[in-house]
Amino acid sequence: MATRRTPTERQKRLGAELRKLRLAAAVSTDYAAGLLGLDRTKISNMESGIRVITPERVRTLACNYACSDATYVDALATMADKQDSGWWEEHRGTLPPGLLDIAELEWHAVRLLTAQTVHVPGLLHTEDYARAVFSAVLPPLSRLEIELRVHHRMERQRILDEGIARPYVGYVHEAALRMHFGGRKVAQAQLDHLCVASEREHISLRVIPVECGVFPGAGHALLYAEGPVPQLDTVQLDSAHGPEFTHAEAQLAKYRAHLDWMAENALTPEKSRDFIHAIARQL
Repeated sequence: MATRRTPTERQKRLGAELRKLRLAAAVSTDYAAGLLGLDRTKISNMESGIRVITPERVRTLACNYACSDATYVDALATMADKQDSGWWEEHRGTLPPGLLDIAELEWHAVRLLTAQTVHVPGLLHTEDYARAVFSAVLPPLSRLEIELRVHHRMERQRILDEGIARPYVGYVHEAALRMHFGGRKVAQAQLDHLCVASEREHISLRVIPVECGVFPGAGHALLYAEGPVPQLDTVQLDSAHGPEFTHAEAQLAKYRAHLDWMAENALTPEKSRDFIHAIARQL
């Protein structure tokens, strides 16, 4: 079996799930290695995502770990299935790996939910708006690096296109709508774009008005990617040093609660569209 020098977040997640199953079954790495006829160090490498594992071996381990959730096991086997590289692999070596991990996470999700407080959702950016966002990065990016990131962001939006059309719910704070990234004309064009996008059947865009006051997760940019089974949900958070990923159950529960609060308090999609349109006309 081949090894990887730098596993992706998805590959590391598969390994983490296998480790979680093994520990839940109180099985040692020596026992797991014996099941597959391997050295115990190779089990550790599988569980860290460094070593490739086949779908058949995933099923062998899950069976002997007494995992009876067939849907979950099928989802893990799918993660191990060797497939053609995704479009994001074209950017490997030219963009930070974390950006590619976000694209891969979105591609394999069954539903996406985001919350933004400073700028509008990335999956709904116009090119000019995205360019303005990346131009504000410190230390400054070169013109080439900015354009590579803009191109990648535009490509990510294909998951909202017809034929793929992931169900998407975006919560955006009023403050983000009033930020003039790129100037008034760019900001107005971006808001108009949001209004048009929000009319698509699989896209729900909802505004959190300032009158709501304090709200959970204030200041955080959040992506909640629902997996094919709840056990494979993932949260991605933005940070100054790059994206962070978490799938600990306590963290997932916390961010689900944040999103539930937003669902309860944000304007309806229809009122949100009118609200965005009104702000655009004020620019």
